[in-house]
Amino acid sequence: MRALSGAVIGTFLSLSVATMPQAAEITIFTSMGSLSGVTDLAAAYEKASGHKVVVAARIGPALPKALNSNEPGDIVANFSDAFDGLIKQGKVVAGSVVEFTRAGVGVAIKQGAPKPDIGTVEAFKATMLKAKSIGYSKSGSGLIAERGLQRLGIFDQIKDKVRYLEGTPVAVFIAKGEVEIGMQQSNAIVPVAGAEYIGPLPGDLQEYLYFSVGILSISKQPELARGFIAFMAAPENAVHLRKSAMEPPQR
Repeated sequence: MRALSGAVIGTFLSLSVATMPQAAEITIFTSMGSLSGVTDLAAAYEKASGHKVVVAARIGPALPKALNSNEPGDIVANFSDAFDGLIKQGKVVAGSVVEFTRAGVGVAIKQGAPKPDIGTVEAFKATMLKAKSIGYSKSGSGLIAERGLQRLGIFDQIKDKVRYLEGTPVAVFIAKGEVEIGMQQSNAIVPVAGAEYIGPLPGDLQEYLYFSVGILSISKQPELARGFIAFMAAPENAVHLRKSAMEPPQR
């Protein structure tokens, strides 16, 4: 899915904002993966347009539940590869989907702890071998983290100190001191107090997760929704994504 051109986005956003009634409101459902970027973009759009954007976090199974039950909303943000299915199910309007961001996998430690070296692949490998405990999930960013360890040829050596963490951001366990080193989407680390983002996976160990937005077929504000989506994908608004270590969706 390709983002719209900057000129088209700017023109469409101007027209959409100009023709919408004042103080209109839309709701966007988002998974944990894109929550930080959506939240920052929504705040910026509210200031620019005067409209209200309700960011409704639907974590894990809560997102498909909200969509399947037709919970009132206007937009959904999710992994890009989920949208073909959502369109086939009639949940998302065909032709409305725009890929707006991507996130890599980063490394977290407890705030104030000595910073290990992860600046090169070899330094990262040495750090993982020395770590007392390593935490990541069993899906998404966790799969990327584990593939990296396997590619380094050290997974069998460190697998007994790996903790699979589900249902709560990995950085929360790091902040509590329950795990020494954690790996998760960078944007899921940055907002967590008590945890420190020390950088991305180095070199070719890095992979990216891509996120798109689309208009829900039950939306009562489809034109306002289109305006917000255009704002989200506009190149000049990437600054809001970068606040939490997300970035535009370069393929």
